[in-house]
Amino acid sequence: MMGIFAIVTTEILPIGLLTPIASTFGISDGTAGLTMTLPGLLAAVAAPSLTVVTARLDRRFMLCALMLLLAVADFLAAAAPAYWVMMISRALVGLTIGGFWSIGAGLAVRLVRREQAGTATAVIFSAVPLGSVLGVPVGTLIGHLAGWRMAFVVMGLLSLGVFVALLVLLPSLPAGQPTRLSALRDLLGDGGIRLALLATVLIVLAHFGAYTYVTPFLLQVTQVSAGSVTTYLLVYGVAGIAGNFLAGAALSRHPRATSMTAAALLATATALLPVAGGSMAGALTLLVIWGIAYGAVPVCSQTWFARSAPHAPEAASILFTSSFQATLSLGALAGGVVVDHISVAAVMGVAGTLAALTASVLWFSLRRRPPSARPPAP
Repeated sequence: MMGIFAIVTTEILPIGLLTPIASTFGISDGTAGLTMTLPGLLAAVAAPSLTVVTARLDRRFMLCALMLLLAVADFLAAAAPAYWVMMISRALVGLTIGGFWSIGAGLAVRLVRREQAGTATAVIFSAVPLGSVLGVPVGTLIGHLAGWRMAFVVMGLLSLGVFVALLVLLPSLPAGQPTRLSALRDLLGDGGIRLALLATVLIVLAHFGAYTYVTPFLLQVTQVSAGSVTTYLLVYGVAGIAGNFLAGAALSRHPRATSMTAAALLATATALLPVAGGSMAGALTLLVIWGIAYGAVPVCSQTWFARSAPHAPEAASILFTSSFQATLSLGALAGGVVVDHISVAAVMGVAGTLAALTASVLWFSLRRRPPSARPPAP
């Protein structure tokens, strides 16, 4: 959980620091958004390639090596004299994400008893909203007080601490059945996997197309002070933690309905931001709804992939990671185009449309199930 927390926080840290990073290197907010695009694209490639190439290595060794690489990436970002050096550091972050998340996300079943695996998975994925509730707001605050580079220094130190903890506390995890590319191709023939892929692509595209530019939105549309952005992101993150555990409790009985509800809430929040986000109260209320909605997304998506392929958990985790990270990148990239060519408010409306489409797809999938169908056992 702490490893994924460090990775998620490093990955999305530019969201809270986008404007000062752009100012330092003399680039637009949309161009600075490439710091979100590159890691996700590389992670999507690294997830299958690294996992397959290292399939016979002890998973503990891999997690330790990848966490050390993350520390190097953070320190490189902190010292970057030019934007291209910053992008090299973000490429290293992408490699770390792809390998660590693919291996670590499915480890709950090897670390706890079977009946505790669902709770353990929710704990691991609580790192995602924790990255928002602690990582991004604290990083934004550090950037406001001591400069954005110091935020990356702090993340580098945290990554080193997690590396030491993994080295000392994690048991040996010998490689199990090696994951082959043919196993990934076979999974794509499963209807449940294909629906999980479609829903993941749409909702992650909607979220990161908008959330990457939430700081410029708060500064330009809501017109809050730079120091107040931290408070808004903190409130969003707290709501995200609540959404994560609410979804974890509901998934065992209503997996598709839980995912559909999360998509509908995200659609509502982002679509209304251009209308009601001009006031502080309106923006804060909608960020709470958005946080609850997105807090449910990673655990819903990962659980859906895992249940659709109980015989191949690591392969399912690879597909989840690749689809999630590739779409994250495309969302940040597409959002940057909308921001630079139209407005930061327009990107929220586009996100609302995509999230509503996700909810519609899930609603139709529920309607098409036979009345006797029951969700698989957790």
